[in-house]
Amino acid sequence: MIQNRSLRRATIALQRPVRRLRRDTRALAMIEMAVTLPTLLLLSFGGLEISSLMLAHTRISNIALSVADNASRIASESGLANPQVREVDVNDVFRGAQIESGTMNLLANGRVILSSLELNDDGGQWIHWQRCYGNMNVSSAYGPQGTGASGTSFAGMGDEGSEVKAGEGNPIMFVEITYRYQPAVLASLYDAPIDIDYEAAFAVRDARDTSQIFNPNPSATVANCPTGVQRKKRHDRGHNGLGGILGWAGL
Repeated sequence: MIQNRSLRRATIALQRPVRRLRRDTRALAMIEMAVTLPTLLLLSFGGLEISSLMLAHTRISNIALSVADNASRIASESGLANPQVREVDVNDVFRGAQIESGTMNLLANGRVILSSLELNDDGGQWIHWQRCYGNMNVSSAYGPQGTGASGTSFAGMGDEGSEVKAGEGNPIMFVEITYRYQPAVLASLYDAPIDIDYEAAFAVRDARDTSQIFNPNPSATVANCPTGVQRKKRHDRGHNGLGGILGWAGL
């Protein structure tokens, strides 16, 4: 009996603090915050990263269009019978792209490939000349300068089945840009490189001398294209990095 009474007293003594603890809600808000705060932070940072990546896509797409458009206007205001395209003109187009890229720094983090798509003597498509800007180690998805110089096997540049093609006396300025995106928020969590790729094409506005790119004195530095890893064509690229971010965030 004495043992039973002692056990009941001990049980009652334990029940009292348990009941008080069960009724105590003073730390409930803190517990809820500790549970939900990591999720809220992840969603907030993920949203910022996605916004930053989408903005980078927009800017690189606009730069591709600007380079193709500006290259198509080279020498268009010249009073010569056959306006010439000069190396200094091409360099000015690239300099404009660098200025437009701003803090994204296209020179350090990307590669611009400008190709003159023309007709060869056999009536086929031909990359007559090609110039590059930027330190990223990539090359054209459609081949180097001289691709398609003879014959008709080279279909043109662009998506398979709907390639861009030059006409007689009407070269096409075809631009490829690859940019290595630097994560703004999730750099320490998302380690895979994110490459943004865009292409653009504009027909040359006026007649021009297409025999070569001229480099009169004082001569300008020729922006030759070094050998690099070949860019993927658009249907092989996946989601240009956006899909990876969305997958990482579980969206």
